[in-house]
Amino acid sequence: MTREANSMVGNAESHGRVVHEARYVLGTEQAELHRLGLQHQVWSAEARRGWELGGFRAGHTLLDLGCGPGFCTLEMAYLVGAQGKVIGVDFAASYIDFLRKQSDLHGLNIDAQHSSFEDMQLGPQSLDGVFCRWALAWVPDPEAVLAKVKTALKPGGRMVIQEYFHWPLFQTEPRFPALTKGIAAAYRSMKEQPGDIDVGRHIPAMAARVGLKVLHTRPIGKLAAPSELTWEWPRSFLRIYLAKVAERGLLTTDEATAALADLDRLSAIPEARILCPVVMETVLEV
Repeated sequence: MTREANSMVGNAESHGRVVHEARYVLGTEQAELHRLGLQHQVWSAEARRGWELGGFRAGHTLLDLGCGPGFCTLEMAYLVGAQGKVIGVDFAASYIDFLRKQSDLHGLNIDAQHSSFEDMQLGPQSLDGVFCRWALAWVPDPEAVLAKVKTALKPGGRMVIQEYFHWPLFQTEPRFPALTKGIAAAYRSMKEQPGDIDVGRHIPAMAARVGLKVLHTRPIGKLAAPSELTWEWPRSFLRIYLAKVAERGLLTTDEATAALADLDRLSAIPEARILCPVVMETVLEV
């Protein structure tokens, strides 16, 4: 469920211009920064597996597309080492500032760009690889982004994408009425945003149209119990996002409060489970 890209839901971007941070779907407040850090812990193994499939290694120049505050960017910078470089692109100025400070603190070779995807500066055939998670879902024309990335990749360069395939699979057992209604309203809210929250299912066809080869696809599903760290990923998302759904008028304040009360009741049941939205991983090659 936005990564650093803003992770149960990810980044938002307007076509051809940098967007004011108020458009960031989950916001850029301190609470969201902390949530992204937690999310990174839950998803770090999946990221590293993707980087292995992408063949990312020391000396490479990599792009972290929709990097957010850069938790993955920092790890990728250690991966490529002193002879490599990582470019992190995000439209949220506060997150780019956070990444720059962390990069300086750790002495890493990171080029942090505050930019929309359309305006990001990438040299032709300058990249060995690209990582993108929960960012293309918020772009009006993700196919154009793929085409732009293709021109920046070297021959044989790979792009690793992790995006939602079918967000409505997000559900709980047992089900509580107010919480079920809140999850459905969250999905409606995301469907009203620019782009397509379920963009992952369309990536292979888009890639074929722009001339990128599909090397690999796999579903990534997470089923969480209250005692597991993974449980805190959807829980922290709902605690932040349901209030924003109510602000958009898709829930009343009372309904959002009731949904969170149901979430607390669910979390107190050891046998309870949350099925998180399924992500599709796709590896593309020039």
